[in-house]
Amino acid sequence: MIYIFLIGIGGGTGSGKTTVAKKIKEYVGGDSCEILPMDNYYRDMSQIPFEERKNYNYDHPDMIESSLLLEHIKRLRANEPIKVPDYDFSLYTRKKEYIYFSPKSIIIIEGIFALYYKEICELYDLKIYVDAESDVRFIRRLKRDISERGRNLESVIKQYLEMVKPMHDAYVEPTKRKADIIIPQGGFNEKAIKVIVEYINMRLRSEHSWKN
Repeated sequence: MIYIFLIGIGGGTGSGKTTVAKKIKEYVGGDSCEILPMDNYYRDMSQIPFEERKNYNYDHPDMIESSLLLEHIKRLRANEPIKVPDYDFSLYTRKKEYIYFSPKSIIIIEGIFALYYKEICELYDLKIYVDAESDVRFIRRLKRDISERGRNLESVIKQYLEMVKPMHDAYVEPTKRKADIIIPQGGFNEKAIKVIVEYINMRLRSEHSWKN
């Protein structure tokens, strides 16, 4: 049975969470680590007309199906594979296809609400908050939503001012207090990432030694 070291990486939109997660995976070795994006667990809105579903606040924590994510994390901890939903952000719906996800020694849960849900936080072995300046985060979000999610400039700005920023201030920023480690400068903070990787390796070595 694989011992699983579970990491939660939270932080604001565009803070560099994905970059940090990918660098941790790179440094510890891709074969022993996998990233589980929380974005895949947005609720399926296919039952609602498209023009209506566009107006929902997708930056509120209720839009994540946290109960399904919690169930999946527990199954992975029990060394069971899971089928992860695949989300279409241009339509606000889940795709018919699933992503097959196998247990690995290190699993990283990454998303703006990764440190928000109490029951999920209690399962983490390490909680990380990635911090970045608000203007930097906005520019990164703008580029991503236009290039990857089929949005236009006006809609991204409107959504940011009316939903993203208020939700960040109310629900995301406070999760910083739950973090074991706060990384300023996001994915560009190589020193912080290397310290985290050394801690992970130490914990895994300790667990292996204890079993033997």
